[in-house]
Amino acid sequence: EDCVESSGLIVCAVKPQNCDLVFEQIRSAMEKNANATPHNSENVNATLLSIVAGKPISSLVSGTGLKRVVRCMPNTPATIGKGVTIYTTTPDFTTDDSHKIEQILNSFGKSIRVNDEQQIDMATALSGSGPAYIFLLIESMIDSGVHMGLSRKVSTTLVHETLLGSTLYAMEKEKESDEVTHPSVLRNSVTSPNGTTASALYTLEQGNFRTVIADAVWSCYRRSLEMGGMDSNVGPGRTRK
Repeated sequence: EDCVESSGLIVCAVKPQNCDLVFEQIRSAMEKNANATPHNSENVNATLLSIVAGKPISSLVSGTGLKRVVRCMPNTPATIGKGVTIYTTTPDFTTDDSHKIEQILNSFGKSIRVNDEQQIDMATALSGSGPAYIFLLIESMIDSGVHMGLSRKVSTTLVHETLLGSTLYAMEKEKESDEVTHPSVLRNSVTSPNGTTASALYTLEQGNFRTVIADAVWSCYRRSLEMGGMDSNVGPGRTRK
């Protein structure tokens, strides 16, 4: 509480199940500070930067009593400065305020601001949880290499470098064009008629690879909405009540 009382920026990075206790502590500290220094509005106008999955801004405001809130969703690569963070704010943020927030978020990767808070839940399903999907793909490919007879070290290096190189290649192609390059264009450039890649892609399509990925992303999105007490009846074949 001592840290919160004297802070202009409060970072809330706890598990959703711990929010009630933390929110109560923040509210208590801010009220104590307001009563102790009634003429000092700096801490009353403190900014809350939330990295709590599924908690909407309305819940953050009502829980802490703070009116200036930034809700964001980073991802694991942020720990090595290669993350991507999507964020949104309460309406009272000025351009200068947003610039300061971006400086913080850009210190561990790239940041993207959106006005529609619902897109935070969408991004949670895509980039927030996304690294886990990639790690599962990496694991599956490495294990397949070992199964075929490669050493785990060689298989791991091949897979890591392939994913890294493919991502950098796609990003480079994006820079070269004024329009968005659809991934299918890049995929087709690797695929020869009646070749090895075509055979592998056929098997992936037979296994509904695209559908499984899409279903996983939608499932994650619905769970994020549920954690925020929102209607999660969304996605293919579903309609909101």
